[in-house]
Amino acid sequence: MKQFLITAAGVFAGLVLFLVGIPFLLISLAAASARPDATPARAVLNLDLRDGLTDQDPNNPLAAFGRRSMSVMSVIETLRRAENDGKIKSLLIRLPEGGMEPAAADELRLAIKHFRASGKPVLAHSQGLYPSGIVTSTYLVGASSGDLWMQPGASFQVTGLASEDVFFKRLFDKYGVKADYEQRYEYKNAVNPYLHDDYTPAHKESTLSWMGSVYRTSLTTAALDRKKNPAALQATMEAGPYLAESAAKLGLIDRVGQVKEAQTALLTKAGDGAKLVDFGDYMHAVRDRSAGSGAAIAVVEGEGPIITGHDGVKNPFSGGSTIYSDDLSDAIYAAVEDKNVKAIVFRLNSPGGSDTASEQILAAIRAAKAAKKPVVISMGTYAASGGYWISSQASAIVAQPTTLTGSIGVYGGKFALGPALAKQGVDVRETSVGAPYAGAFGMGQEFSASDRAHFAGWMDQIYGNFIARVASGRHLPEARVREIAKGRVWTGAQARQLGLVDEIGGFYQAVDKAKALADLKGDVRLKRMTRQTSPFEALEGALGVSATSVRTLAAAAWILGDPRAQSVLDDLADERLRGQSHTSVMAPREF
Repeated sequence: MKQFLITAAGVFAGLVLFLVGIPFLLISLAAASARPDATPARAVLNLDLRDGLTDQDPNNPLAAFGRRSMSVMSVIETLRRAENDGKIKSLLIRLPEGGMEPAAADELRLAIKHFRASGKPVLAHSQGLYPSGIVTSTYLVGASSGDLWMQPGASFQVTGLASEDVFFKRLFDKYGVKADYEQRYEYKNAVNPYLHDDYTPAHKESTLSWMGSVYRTSLTTAALDRKKNPAALQATMEAGPYLAESAAKLGLIDRVGQVKEAQTALLTKAGDGAKLVDFGDYMHAVRDRSAGSGAAIAVVEGEGPIITGHDGVKNPFSGGSTIYSDDLSDAIYAAVEDKNVKAIVFRLNSPGGSDTASEQILAAIRAAKAAKKPVVISMGTYAASGGYWISSQASAIVAQPTTLTGSIGVYGGKFALGPALAKQGVDVRETSVGAPYAGAFGMGQEFSASDRAHFAGWMDQIYGNFIARVASGRHLPEARVREIAKGRVWTGAQARQLGLVDEIGGFYQAVDKAKALADLKGDVRLKRMTRQTSPFEALEGALGVSATSVRTLAAAAWILGDPRAQSVLDDLADERLRGQSHTSVMAPREF
């Protein structure tokens, strides 16, 4: 038996090496051998947005395995560097055919306008715009370029916004499933598809409100960049769809042409010997996030649903995004303890999550303010519910006009599956001790009257805590907060008018606000506090191995006969040693 277990363990180790270790090694070798060449003397950056964008980079390098997408933050940071790089002559943008997240488009627009202000031309090329997602946001990015091209015969179908929800109430009724939920209050509609078979008046009102705000903002901004009257632009687009040729005649785009023609036009303008350079290659070649010394503004990043605990990197290949309260609060406390850090910009992109996790992060923000280090929130696509709980007591909040925020409310409940299972001959029985409420969340039946009363009281307390934090942080009467809360989602533009947001703008506007609050002058370096996990750490976290893994992979490198492999392994080992001297803080990604 002992020998069998030893053999089985050896087979398992071999499979791990074959299925994980060697592919990982090969990927590392490819990365090492394919490092981009030096930027040519005359370069045109090629930014391809067709693969989608996260708001922030994944903390775990293996999470990007098999994906080509970049992050909004990495793009805008790289464009700032490219502005001052004499080798970069212009920018070509490949637009997606579907929609983009509105706030991401707003952030990119600001970066593109800033790049153009340096005197470098931008050309955006589209192979068609189709009514998939919020396509007006894609058009907004194209309009910001100042030179928008479309492929011959391509479709221009930017005629408005549409949102579709699927309601399950009648299906649940058919099978005897009961969705038993409490909401605070009528606009907290995340569970409405389980409770109703159509939009409630409040649900419809809220959805039309934020969609209308996003649509008006996108059209007005695009019209400004295209130097057109917003009402006239809206009327023209809504009279579509069109083909590219008609769109050009109507002034919706600037020119009809193949992407090769667009590339040639920019390369010719850049001068003799100009070359097209992949944006991602350039980004990795020039990136240096926190070099330097002296006064700094700390950058803390968080993306995804908010939960308690820390990221154990159990699945390094997972592409999910999660904000772990231990990790994020640790990053803020690290910034508080850093004597060079004078202020903090917290880039947040989250639809919400746990109230206790949100409160833990908010406590760290309070600690930073108590240490005389202002905290400015930079809201991404979302900063709603728990995301707004976190933001509520910051020194200042900066949001894009189309950021979805607010949702000051709470919901909770369960699915009662007992009747549905009984129809299939499955009976659910419960045994409990203590108070009757101990079994309140059993799936066998709905809440009893007593259970519902206790549960509703608990919900009221959480909602009250949320209201109190917003009222204190935003200096608003509680009665006013209750009036604009009720779980309602607001865009950044609407939130600004309501006093829930201080300024409209993007990440660099938040940096400027932090500088002003900290009384910092001139250029101030940005220091990221959410550390990137090395490839070694990611693999170690996945396999639960250490030095043995290094020896195993080193043997594999020797077998493969490539001297570069050993260099990669040495780098990984060095990175591991360096990593031990830093606080282990994970930076999550997109929801």
